[in-house]
Amino acid sequence: MYLSYFGLTENPFDLTPDPRFLFMSQRHREALAHLLFGMGEKGGFVLLTGEVGTGKTTLCRSLLEQVPEGVEVALVLNPKQTSLELVASLCDELKVSYPTPAKSLKVLIDHLNRHLLEIHAKGQWTVVIIDEAQNLSTDVLEQVRLLTNLETTTRKLLQILLIGQPELQGMMAQPELRQLGQRITARYHLTPLSIEETAAYIEHRLEVAGCKRPLFTRSTLHLIHRLSGGVPRLINTISDRALLGAYGRKRSVVNRRLARRAAAEVMGKKTLMRSPGVTGWLLALLFPVLLGVGWLFFQNPNPGQWWAQWQEDSSKTATKPVVRTVHEKAGKALGTIDDVFYGEKTHTHMQNAFQSLLKYWGLAIPNTDEPAMSSRSVCEWAPSVGYRCYSDRGNWTTLKHLNRPAVLELIDDRGRRHYVAAMQIKDQAVLLDFGESQLSLSKNDLDPFWFGDFTLIWKPPPIKSAILKKGDSGPDVRWLKAQLNRIEGVSDVSDGMEKAVFDDILEMRVMNFQRSYAVEADGIVGEQTLIQLTKAERETP
Repeated sequence: MYLSYFGLTENPFDLTPDPRFLFMSQRHREALAHLLFGMGEKGGFVLLTGEVGTGKTTLCRSLLEQVPEGVEVALVLNPKQTSLELVASLCDELKVSYPTPAKSLKVLIDHLNRHLLEIHAKGQWTVVIIDEAQNLSTDVLEQVRLLTNLETTTRKLLQILLIGQPELQGMMAQPELRQLGQRITARYHLTPLSIEETAAYIEHRLEVAGCKRPLFTRSTLHLIHRLSGGVPRLINTISDRALLGAYGRKRSVVNRRLARRAAAEVMGKKTLMRSPGVTGWLLALLFPVLLGVGWLFFQNPNPGQWWAQWQEDSSKTATKPVVRTVHEKAGKALGTIDDVFYGEKTHTHMQNAFQSLLKYWGLAIPNTDEPAMSSRSVCEWAPSVGYRCYSDRGNWTTLKHLNRPAVLELIDDRGRRHYVAAMQIKDQAVLLDFGESQLSLSKNDLDPFWFGDFTLIWKPPPIKSAILKKGDSGPDVRWLKAQLNRIEGVSDVSDGMEKAVFDDILEMRVMNFQRSYAVEADGIVGEQTLIQLTKAERETP
């Protein structure tokens, strides 16, 4: 209806999973890397979970377009089956013939095992993908585990990818499924998009649909993120309804009011009011008011007197800025984002942040002629003491994989930049260090102000090459092999100089390692891969 009005060639927010509209956020790339690892020759058992609408099915479709050569795939879309029906479905997917009607589970498994051995003899392997796996019963999940017992003396004949909603993780924790849980070789939980990714997601879909100009203001994009929680499916429905509303009112751009009205129509007003973003803001606004009124009433129960006192106090403090300080209890600081930006002990200059970062490496901030320390001056100085900087844009999962202290760049509502040293991520909390104080904040508090920019310090390995790739040889390749042997638990058998070659086997080992640590699996040992390879060194904080 609104396509021609906005100059669009097609609906940018259609819920059909069209590959042309696929937007691969950092989170989706990491999830896909885990799935591709599971589909690899040594993938084993992989578990992918995520909330409804976060893009699991889209990832599954993308995965099916990247099936490696020599891999046959059985896709199960309807998991509400008995054990007999599930094995029959696998046989049907793999084109395994069996006596019909299927009455014996043993007969089905015998035919399936015979087929898998034939595939193995050809140097190929079989992958089973079960979508909506949270709908599997406990008995069927146990049968899935038993299927992984089909093996030769050297390898499993079936590799299994389970894709489902978060409750699937809870199912795996049940005592009766502990054997299945122990066989999972890789897990990944797909979280919603960040505030910056939500904006990029909407702009990407509009661009694919032929959009030639911005249709949403920047503040509206941020509001849609908060209203949708970063869930792609909700982003689509809210954005689609907002464009329809703009068309009906002959507006050229979607503003915040249109987006909020669209969310209320899509999610319902009651649901919208229950959303964390809206509820949080209302509570934040009302709590000080109620607290102040209650305190005045306690001091003077005469309604007329305490109301007059309330008005007088309010008029006196109306123009005063609110300054929050860091509160400490039992050695742990608890605060809000205001404590970061306006706290008395939370200095957010770049120099303070790097001072806090360097002390965790046992390093003192360098002497410099610059009036203020910058990331550039630190990173130019770091190699002189045997360290390097790594700057990138990512998310909390990126930082957890890198597993080193990092300086984050925050941008407040006024566009001012702040720099903080993040020392620890535990569950949903992030520990920030300000030198003389520490502060623990939730990721949700930081998300609206952190757009993914970070810088960390790392100690490079004792090699001369900045990049290692197939065809290289020499001591640096020998070091690489030794590191992989140590990480994989393989006996370190030293080879001669002529064998220290980056060959096809080593490339495959590097790619498997990269998939395990959510690094692009290109088989090239660059900076990100080197950081992961040296992560277990003793001096690494």
